[in-house]
Amino acid sequence: MKKLLLIGAATLIVSNPTFAGGILTNTNQHAAFLRMLSRGATTEIDGALSNPAGLAFLPKDGFHVGLSIQSAYQTRNIDASFMTYNGISATGPTVADKPFEKYYEGTAAAPIIPSLFAAYKKGDWTISGFFAITAGGGKASFDDGLPMFESAAMAGIFKNSVKAHQTNPQSPIIVPGMYDITSAMDGKQYIYSLQLGLSYKVTEWLSVFGGGRMNYFTGGYKGFLNAIVKGTDTNLLPLALDCDQTGWGLTPVIGLDAKLGKLNIGAKYEFKTNLNIENNTKNIEYPRTPEGEAMIAPYKHGVNTPNDIPAMFSIAAAYEFLPTLRASVEYHFYDDKNAGMANVPGTEIGKQNFLTKGTNEYLAGIEFDVTKQLTLSCGGQITDYGLADGFQSDTSFSCDSYTLGFGAKIKMNQHLNLNVGYMWTNYEDYTKTSSNYNGTKLPGTNVYSRTNKVFGLSADYSF
Repeated sequence: MKKLLLIGAATLIVSNPTFAGGILTNTNQHAAFLRMLSRGATTEIDGALSNPAGLAFLPKDGFHVGLSIQSAYQTRNIDASFMTYNGISATGPTVADKPFEKYYEGTAAAPIIPSLFAAYKKGDWTISGFFAITAGGGKASFDDGLPMFESAAMAGIFKNSVKAHQTNPQSPIIVPGMYDITSAMDGKQYIYSLQLGLSYKVTEWLSVFGGGRMNYFTGGYKGFLNAIVKGTDTNLLPLALDCDQTGWGLTPVIGLDAKLGKLNIGAKYEFKTNLNIENNTKNIEYPRTPEGEAMIAPYKHGVNTPNDIPAMFSIAAAYEFLPTLRASVEYHFYDDKNAGMANVPGTEIGKQNFLTKGTNEYLAGIEFDVTKQLTLSCGGQITDYGLADGFQSDTSFSCDSYTLGFGAKIKMNQHLNLNVGYMWTNYEDYTKTSSNYNGTKLPGTNVYSRTNKVFGLSADYSF
């Protein structure tokens, strides 16, 4: 039982509250993305992230800057149903007639997500860069704990009480209803990124880009579990974890852009970022046994855990049907299976090995100039992760989805443009059924669900 609960506590360290894009990557950095979604062939300032080679085709020399502020809100819920022991007979433990059922609600909020874009164009050369939160960006809270905590606690408390009863018949067999479990978990994660690079217009229709991105990871995780016997102050199993993590890595980035009349094609490749995160563990409470020491060892102070940012390829094509009507289609691939991730709790196998494939995303957007000053736009995105049961856990789960966005660009004057956008994501529930639910040797099922809403405002200025 102690081993099972240590697994639950340790997995707090791999929580991932991400908001858009791949499993470990955010793509919603600019309000222009929220209002249109497909921006991989843009030649505006948000291309510093989505199509840096395209900045060689900025309409005029000089400085171009963009500031974006977004707010994102997400729910991460688990509808859990699992069996418990409710007594003992001559043949052994007896299982309850009905499963224990509970709905665990989690929230992740990032009220302010800032991004800054900049470029300077001189002739055929353009230097560009951006600062943004490219992964994470919020705090996930489960105020009522997680099913992995409660299921393991219930099974373990029962088994321990049976052993005590066999030694001393006066010792009661403890079953659910004789104690109260309180538990909670908070996790936060941010990857701050600074990218710099150069674009060069090779010909009148072709440009290339080369650059690099520095990524700094910071995160923090806190959780506890207490099982208090009713009518007493006896805590059957106190567990606690308070751990901060930091790390950094470098991402090389290359790209090209082909401007062929009314058709523009942009492509970009981001190499895999080798990133290890180091524990700064302030508090761990766990059973001081050889088994406990072995299980908690990877999460002690100073230990490193892989958290690679996967390689990513994007290609997009934008076409101007009319001077006032433009559309774009786009494809993203995230090579998640070849990015190092934390081990699945209780094993030596990285989570990435349980994915069936890398992430595929398909995007499309359209924009229409209602007037010379006002452009309206909308777009959609489909995300397919290649998920599997072995990858999903209570603290870190993903769901395939489709996303819709809409908004507007307002030309305030010849120097200033404002973008406003709203994006929401509809997730497909993921059901994970196990005959050995969280190691309890009892059956159980989790239904994972999520929601996501993002609002953003950006100001772009050229001078």
